[in-house]
Amino acid sequence: MAKTIIITGASDGIGAAAARQLHRDGHTVVLVGRSAEKTRAIAEELAARYFLADFADLSQVRALAADLLAEYRSIDVLANNAGGIMGERALTVDGYEQTFQVNHLAPFLLTNLLMPALVAGGATVIQTASLAARAFSRFDITDLQNAKQYAPQRAYGNGKLANILFTIELQRRYGGQGISAVAFHPGVVASSFASDTTHIMRLIYHSPLKRLFTISAEKGADQLVWLAEGEPRSTFEPGAYYESRAIAAKVSPEVHDPELARELWEQSAALV
Repeated sequence: MAKTIIITGASDGIGAAAARQLHRDGHTVVLVGRSAEKTRAIAEELAARYFLADFADLSQVRALAADLLAEYRSIDVLANNAGGIMGERALTVDGYEQTFQVNHLAPFLLTNLLMPALVAGGATVIQTASLAARAFSRFDITDLQNAKQYAPQRAYGNGKLANILFTIELQRRYGGQGISAVAFHPGVVASSFASDTTHIMRLIYHSPLKRLFTISAEKGADQLVWLAEGEPRSTFEPGAYYESRAIAAKVSPEVHDPELARELWEQSAALV
């Protein structure tokens, strides 16, 4: 059955690759991107609707949600795929640390604002997380703005862990209303990811080394497509975090702390 699927971060990388595959499979794909030129190019290729929003500005996220709700009363899939690793610590126009806002706070806000359409569609809400949540995070619920001992990889890891905690709490709060939340690690994908950072990840993603360490965007998009087209409790378990189409065996200890997930939600709601 064809679905209405919203994909953020759809102008490049796994977002664009997933959009192409889902379009080929007959779904109505709606693209969200930051770059007008790149997003428009993908939209024209697929003859798809597209919307623009910079997640470093929450007013643009609110406007995006309003535009989407005006067009789509029912949404089957929301893929919160936009995100990235940054360079030096910087604050957004909203006054929040950029990595935290772009990777967690903006998709948290978008998801909550779209909830009427998501509930109407019995939607699957997908978070593109990362094993960086386990490898790099040093999560401190009292320092969501990464003010203490900031490092790009630590802030990114914390943001990706926040994605997983958000998935768990979203499922707890809205599973009874038909929402199925799930997170996944796409792999180390060759894309424009890490183009804004000074971290060594930039060298891995944007030099000949990428041939050794990365996979194609199409392979990285595999799980996003699998989850978007799948059926909850048949294809995947709601509230879980996946790697290579299986529930991850190794996760950060914080993933097993439901009180932490609740506290992150409450603090995020207060911030937005």
